[in-house]
Amino acid sequence: MAQLSDDCFAFGGEMMAVDRALELLSDRLHPVTESRRIGLADALGHALAEDVVAPFDVPPHDNSAVDGYAVFFDDLTPDAATRLPVTARVAAGHALDRPGRRGEAVRIFTGAPMPEGFDTVLMQEDCKAEAGSVTIPPGIRRGANRRRAGEDMTRGSTVLTAGRRLRAEDIGLLASLGRREVTVRTALRVAVFSTGDEVREPGVPLEPGCIYDANRFALIAALRQLGCRVTDLGILPDRLDAVRGALDEAAGTHDVLITSGGMSTGEEDHVKAAVEALGGLHFWRLAIKPGRPVALGTAKGAVFVGLPGNPVAVMVTFLRIARPILLRLMGAADEAPALFPLRAGFTYKKKAGRREYVRATLARAADGVLTAVKHPRDGAGILSSMVESDGLVELPEEITRVEPGMIVDFLPFSEVR
Repeated sequence: MAQLSDDCFAFGGEMMAVDRALELLSDRLHPVTESRRIGLADALGHALAEDVVAPFDVPPHDNSAVDGYAVFFDDLTPDAATRLPVTARVAAGHALDRPGRRGEAVRIFTGAPMPEGFDTVLMQEDCKAEAGSVTIPPGIRRGANRRRAGEDMTRGSTVLTAGRRLRAEDIGLLASLGRREVTVRTALRVAVFSTGDEVREPGVPLEPGCIYDANRFALIAALRQLGCRVTDLGILPDRLDAVRGALDEAAGTHDVLITSGGMSTGEEDHVKAAVEALGGLHFWRLAIKPGRPVALGTAKGAVFVGLPGNPVAVMVTFLRIARPILLRLMGAADEAPALFPLRAGFTYKKKAGRREYVRATLARAADGVLTAVKHPRDGAGILSSMVESDGLVELPEEITRVEPGMIVDFLPFSEVR
């Protein structure tokens, strides 16, 4: 008698490897958004549409890194204390109106421009101030506590490149260059659907056999984190005409259409057929767990991304497949998230030829080494496991078993926000 399989990934037909799918994305997808000039206050998360070149040195002049006393290093006695008269005072935003003179010290404050000629600053805590003079101990090095002009950015250097998604520190850097505006890619227009007769809006009573729609809300939040302009188009029933009509209408006003559910081979899964009727699919089954039924295609000129129906599979495939698609379409540079090698604190078996993602938390082992600990529940429908985990252990196709102590690649969720 034939043995029945409990592996939901077992049915026939070749599945595409994750790396091959990502190569396909790189070859076939190009930015679809335009560029425009916006104020810095509104630029966070946008992809730069220009290289940014420093128009001047930052800082524009040598300045003091501490509160203290500026001196000529050669005036200091190498092996004994040096006493110098304090002849002037320089605060931030105010320059001394003359060059420095040998044999004097100048009281100086953090950020104040270094008077011409002075090359070293002593911290006030290390000095003994007396009436009209300062005593400086030996042992300071030449140039100490002096910030040089251009040590942050030099005039004419490219400091940010087109395609970079602007973060808070990038906004600060642009402001330090005197920029009030920047040229960025416009927000990607994304329409989001859920599918399934069993799916209900949160807040309404649940009939027997129905569930609340977690996928759509999670996807909308993730898309907004990427800076997309999202249209929530609700829940589609399990009817081919309804799915096809909704995708057809949304394609005219959006750059990207994203669905969850309806991508399998069941009789009630109509999304694949609807997309093929409106355009075509480049792939729709990946060798990935969780999340095998993942699709990339086009529908009436819009890019289509079809994600699975199980909530964990939705989140994993969004992070590893949909996110790179969206970044490329919005004109962002390749942002392959960093994977960190960690010691595994669990045992796990997997099939060869399939990329798998294991939800894990981080913990210190008895010897103090950071270790990835597998979440105790790993079903594709257990959304709480994503909330209770710190990230994903990525297991490549060739690995079939993980043992405690083995080094594995860990993707923190913070890398893909």
